Amino acid sequence: MLGAAGSEAPAAPTHRPLPPTPLPVRLAAQPEGMLQVHTAPFRGSANSVLSQALRSAGLGSRVLVSQLLKGGVDQGLAASPWLCGRLQWLRPSVVACLAEPAGDHPPAVREAVLAVWAYSRQQLLQGAVDLMVLDELGLAVELGYVPLEEVLATLEQRPAHLDVILTGPSMGPELMALADQVTQLRRGL
Repeated sequence: MLGAAGSEAPAAPTHRPLPPTPLPVRLAAQPEGMLQVHTAPFRGSANSVLSQALRSAGLGSRVLVSQLLKGGVDQGLAASPWLCGRLQWLRPSVVACLAEPAGDHPPAVREAVLAVWAYSRQQLLQGAVDLMVLDELGLAVELGYVPLEEVLATLEQRPAHLDVILTGPSMGPELMALADQVTQLRRGL
């Protein structure tokens, strides 16, 4: 067939079937949780974490927020509120927030903090939640309410899928060394 300039028109492309391709390789999703630390020398390191916890619960995740040294609402294990139907908010049953060493308080105060830690530890090791926030865990260790060796062993044994966020002003080097991600808030220089 001749084209307008008297040249032969290009031949129609021939279609060859593509060679068979193997099925795509699909990797099975391996949920991998992270251990995050959010710390600041001033109040406010927990704000973004708490909003993340609420958002996660609202989207269907099981969440536990344990504020180990926050008191004043006489909450304890029996009276912990649930938000979004999937977020449990837990505080020790003490009359005020704790900022002094455990030895400066009656034994019942340390026992109240240990009850929150024991429940949180159990939930963590059982993988009963998708996200756990342990507020002021480093300070609870530093002030003698919770033993460091037990905290480290627990965090090292956490299920692979579980996200754990530690918040507070005091994070010892042992906790920082375990972290997959560290967020340190600072004020402008």
